[in-house]
Amino acid sequence: YPWGYDSDNGPDQWHKNYPFAKGRHQSPIEINNKEVHYDSSLLPWFASYDPGAAKTILNNGKTCRVVFDDSFDRSVLRGGPLPGVYRLRQLHFHWGSSDDHGSEHVVNGVRYAGELHLLHWNPKYSNYLDAKRRTDGIAVLAIFLQVGETPKPEMKRILEEINAIKTKGKNAPFPNFDPSILFPKSHDYWTYHGSVTTPPCEECVTWIILREPIIVSSDQMAKLRSLSKNAENEPDHPLVDNWRPTQPRYFRMVSASFL
Repeated sequence: YPWGYDSDNGPDQWHKNYPFAKGRHQSPIEINNKEVHYDSSLLPWFASYDPGAAKTILNNGKTCRVVFDDSFDRSVLRGGPLPGVYRLRQLHFHWGSSDDHGSEHVVNGVRYAGELHLLHWNPKYSNYLDAKRRTDGIAVLAIFLQVGETPKPEMKRILEEINAIKTKGKNAPFPNFDPSILFPKSHDYWTYHGSVTTPPCEECVTWIILREPIIVSSDQMAKLRSLSKNAENEPDHPLVDNWRPTQPRYFRMVSASFL
């Protein structure tokens, strides 16, 4: 079923075709310090990414995505709340129509300009689609984008390619990229169990949300907004506000690796 972020096919309509979207472990959520539990047993997380695994950058009409070779344990995330090693499959962004919103998760009432998701899957399952059916199948490392004066130069590499993928369905080679250059200095994180934030919204995700955002410039955010959600031969509609609103937390615990 086609889905998107407009009023006719957007997040409040998804459950009609994707019943998971009404589940009790949905993402994103609001993280509120008053409800977060410090867990001293949470370990540091580690990413070891092979720059040679980066393959392509694409515009699928919903986001800007970088795809990695996940045919073996080339680029992996481990530690933290994870039970084992998880393979990097892709990274993508969520952003708003202006700098004052765009992130999916909200922290103490603050919505950032954007949110970067690095999506990994658990190779103890036979493939990515199988992993998405399991509660421990997926791990997403989430990093907030905050507009500020000293943008992270490492974002340039991705944004330089935007012109090559202006319209839906376009892709370009994107070799030799190590996404760990995008990490903030601090590895402090919150973690909870939730879902993929796009349909079918399977409840298979261990979220690792970094406390420290990375700084981007207003111009860099504008570059993301210059993408079109339509194909080349269709009217140009800017790809903006591709974020899902926060979902009820219900009884779930959000744990922090820091005090």
